[in-house]
Amino acid sequence: MARITDEQVESVRRLVASVPVGNVVTYGDIASAAGLSSPRIVGWIMRNDSADLPWHRVLSASGKPAAHLAAKQLERLREEGVLASYGRVNLRAVRFGFE
Repeated sequence: MARITDEQVESVRRLVASVPVGNVVTYGDIASAAGLSSPRIVGWIMRNDSADLPWHRVLSASGKPAAHLAAKQLERLREEGVLASYGRVNLRAVRFGFE
């Protein structure tokens, strides 16, 4: 993977922090808003530097949570009023759009 800059990390962190309660975004939404070439970069940053962020509001493009965090992520979303059906969130209903 190409070197990830501190500016890219901060941009991703800022975008994740801006997602309101009751909404979700995809890794691709964040990559696009941050000007990154791939959602995988966002995934790498999230794995390494998101414990203090609302990480649970970031989903795959399919609306599914990360497999290893699915139960915890869906529970946190449910607490915020975001419901899943068969482990998938309806992105059309609750997707946040970055300005």
